[in-house]
Amino acid sequence: MQIPYSPESYVDFDQDIPRQKMLAALKQVESELGRSYPLRIGGKQIDTDKKIDSINPANTDQIIGRVAKANSDHAQQAIAAADEAFKSWSHVDPDVRARYLFRAAAIIRRRIYEFSAWMVFEESKPWLEAYADTCEAIDFLEFYGREMMRLGGAQPVTPFEGEENELRYIPLGVGAIIPPWNFPLAIMLGMTTAAIVSGNTVVLKPASTAPVIAAKFVEVMEECMLPPGVLNFVPGSGGEIGDTIVEHPRTRFIAFTGSRDVGVSIFEKAAKIQKGQIWLKRTILEMGGKDCIVVTENANLEDAADGVVAAAFGFQGQKCSACSRLIVDEKVHQPLLDMVVERAKKLVVDNPTGESNPNMGAVIDKKAYEKINSYIEIGNKEGTMVLGSTKVPTGGYFIPPTIFDGIKPNDRIAQEEIFGPVLAVIKGKGIDELLDIANGTEYGLTGAIYSNDRHELERARHEFHVGNLYLNRKCTGALVDVQPFGGFNMSGTDSKAGGRDYLLLFMQGKSIAERW
Repeated sequence: MQIPYSPESYVDFDQDIPRQKMLAALKQVESELGRSYPLRIGGKQIDTDKKIDSINPANTDQIIGRVAKANSDHAQQAIAAADEAFKSWSHVDPDVRARYLFRAAAIIRRRIYEFSAWMVFEESKPWLEAYADTCEAIDFLEFYGREMMRLGGAQPVTPFEGEENELRYIPLGVGAIIPPWNFPLAIMLGMTTAAIVSGNTVVLKPASTAPVIAAKFVEVMEECMLPPGVLNFVPGSGGEIGDTIVEHPRTRFIAFTGSRDVGVSIFEKAAKIQKGQIWLKRTILEMGGKDCIVVTENANLEDAADGVVAAAFGFQGQKCSACSRLIVDEKVHQPLLDMVVERAKKLVVDNPTGESNPNMGAVIDKKAYEKINSYIEIGNKEGTMVLGSTKVPTGGYFIPPTIFDGIKPNDRIAQEEIFGPVLAVIKGKGIDELLDIANGTEYGLTGAIYSNDRHELERARHEFHVGNLYLNRKCTGALVDVQPFGGFNMSGTDSKAGGRDYLLLFMQGKSIAERW
């Protein structure tokens, strides 16, 4: 019998034991850098001439690993292997499928510092951000395994005299899993294992900027003796691999986390019926946000400032839940802004693979670096920079915490997803205007409000249109089955990852009646 699920606990890296364990893990991972990782299709390892080089964003001369690059033919082979494996995997007892996840959780828990260290190198994640990513991955494994045990077998229905009636959930088929780079273990693993434990087989196309940690996860599933073809690993370009697995007629569903534009494109492609396709493809999409923290005149400003800085600049602002807008009542605008700037000035930007454990590392790659800096140029035209342009290390894609004041609600940096350490500060007057500004984008993922006025909190509870709303706390850091995660509008299909409805997205209900 499984013990009740509870989220993994974090550690304090100011304490000597966790610090020494992380330093040892960083040293171990550093000794393994530069290795090659093959494709996995139908249980076979396949090497390719073309490779994806994973680069340390904080030290662009350092190669984390070289991953085989798949082409369209490989993707089609992977779909065929998954299709064949589905015939048997779909009939494996749900409790048995869950045990694969429990074993994977135990393996990753034993290697929690190692997996975290890989993300410090491959993603430039500060230590706690990387550790939290690994904890969330473990949480997904433990929670989804228990959920499948709950959902396996006959579900309760209203009795009807003279008949036996039941409802069972059955798997969909072959799924395309396309995860993001910013949570390269947690979200990638969560999407993949939710599909697998539900009885589906998958083709996993990891993000090209974070393929090594995905390869490490695939190795874990092989260690768990997952049957061949259930999980197929095909890194490659979105235009070639992504389109192939999305459009293939044997693909039954697509789970995607990433940008709005790519998500919309997948939604459109999945809606088109291909030759030989006999179903409507299901899409499970999470597509980012333009999240904000609202601070009213009745807020505790010290708490609000702490929450804003943590949510805006944690992991360099590279979270779909990050606070990119601070919407503050004009009566407390200046004192709050002063507190936010004071705290942000103290953040240390550096390479997290050393011993210093900085607050912020580098942004993910050159493309992101150039995009974020282009938005900083826009911000200089739209508002006033009150923090930024400070000295940062060289040799990587480092950007300092940047804050613009005097931003209007419809300015570009108040509307468009930047995905970097850039905060737009917008003034409003009263709760009505503050909520109007908060809701005034095409997104609806996360949001937070700081207030000690019950009326204002209840207004936000009902009128702040986001999938994840936080009262008197920051808008990042959702925990599995504590705050199921997913947003409204152009933030996606409100999939509620880590929630009790999530596995149902990977299954279909079958009603069975027998008359006696």
